Amino acid sequence: MKSLTYAAFTLLSVATTAHAGDAIAPDRIIDAAIGDWNKDGKPDLALLVASAPDDQADNPIGIYIYLRGGEHALLNLAVSAPNKIWGSVGPDGMVGQEPSIAALPNGSITVTSQNDSVGRDRWEQTLTLAYRNNSFVVAGYTYVSRDTLEPDSGYNCDYNVLTGKATKNGKDIKADAKTVKIEDWQDDFGQKICGDGQ
Repeated sequence: MKSLTYAAFTLLSVATTAHAGDAIAPDRIIDAAIGDWNKDGKPDLALLVASAPDDQADNPIGIYIYLRGGEHALLNLAVSAPNKIWGSVGPDGMVGQEPSIAALPNGSITVTSQNDSVGRDRWEQTLTLAYRNNSFVVAGYTYVSRDTLEPDSGYNCDYNVLTGKATKNGKDIKADAKTVKIEDWQDDFGQKICGDGQ
């Protein structure tokens, strides 16, 4: 708990001074995760941050990742990926559309977006981020879809982006291995592999 409090306090000072163009308003932070992303024994931080209210981007949520480095115990901005995922960003938003970010025991990060509340087409998308060669890359893409009126028409797809191994509804499908930084990732990369339907 102490490291979480320290990380949050440090974040507020770092976030508002890191880069003038990337300043993060504290009231726009919607989720956070703490883990050791670069495996140096120090706690690091990953955030989901809503874009400004006047930003009309299709994906209104950015991913920001901080690492501790050098002799100082301060967090340093390692990744700035604005407008990266979709989701409800306010406390008065739709239940079932909240995004989330989480730390995995192996040092990876999962970023999940979803629609489990509106329309017949319900879905959940998860990006798994890994620290490789001093960059955060998309290691995995998982997509689960269901139709509330036609339960048999849903599907699930899991794509290991780094190895090119992919399955859809439990069957192997053709995919290419890629190394894509989170800053450069577009959901189309995963959707082209997973497609729609069965």
